[in-house]
Amino acid sequence: MQFGFGIGPDTSWMREELTRYGVEELKTPEDVDKAMKEYKGTMLMAINSVCGCAAGNARPGLGIALENSEVKPDHMVTVFAGQDKEATAHARAYFSEYPPSSPAFAYFVDGEIKAMIPRHRIEGRSSEDVANDLKMVFEAFGKEKQEK
Repeated sequence: MQFGFGIGPDTSWMREELTRYGVEELKTPEDVDKAMKEYKGTMLMAINSVCGCAAGNARPGLGIALENSEVKPDHMVTVFAGQDKEATAHARAYFSEYPPSSPAFAYFVDGEIKAMIPRHRIEGRSSEDVANDLKMVFEAFGKEKQEK
């Protein structure tokens, strides 16, 4: 882990692993509300984390899924658990029927939660396994949206 001068670990590279895929960071509760209210169609929300399974499985898994899936979310956003605490707590209120989990992926269609990939589906699995789960969600709900 990279450490700065008295400011704790540098998490910028963990953020960049998602933003380089076009994932938009939501750093405040207001950012979360704006995305949830204004982004129509399909939306993937990545709940980022500093843990090893986020670095080894979740973030690379998303990259693999995006590279290999013909169907992709209309919007991709992220909150960072343990870093942007208020935004993360606010985001979790939109899928409160699921216990808090990070890393994780929440998938929405027109603001309604349709699928959740929690930590236990990420930790201990390969990035390819995570990618396959994401791809399955993209294709299941992306095609559903296209058929409407």
